[in-house]
Amino acid sequence: MPYLVKDFMKKDVITIDAGGSAVGVSKCMSEKNVGCLVVLERAQLAGIVTERDLITRVMAQGKDPLKTKVSEFMSSPLITIDPDASVSEAAEVMAKHGIRKLPVVRRDILYGIFTARDLIKHFREYEDKITKELIRSMWSWL
Repeated sequence: MPYLVKDFMKKDVITIDAGGSAVGVSKCMSEKNVGCLVVLERAQLAGIVTERDLITRVMAQGKDPLKTKVSEFMSSPLITIDPDASVSEAAEVMAKHGIRKLPVVRRDILYGIFTARDLIKHFREYEDKITKELIRSMWSWL
């Protein structure tokens, strides 16, 4: 039985408009205690902005955070995963693309976000479930 992204993801996802500023991003991240925001443009998914994007694409390049729009430094196109995908599939997508934040989307509807931190946080639970399954399957052979 595969373990699904929807069982391990965070359902509370914070979004920001593509026309917002880098300062707005940093304030929102600070207030909500999150490391990324999903970006919307005309109410449609447009990208994602992470702490790393803010640091490397705005601050390190000396851009004015009051004038720099989210659309100028967000990561796009948005790489997503379906809520019914397995945790293993999500980990593969994250590794393949070198990302740590993976929005969970189906038919352009945002259901949550699956992060490397979620994977680490729930790894023990995931490992316990797999171990129990292996033991059950071994007993069925006897």
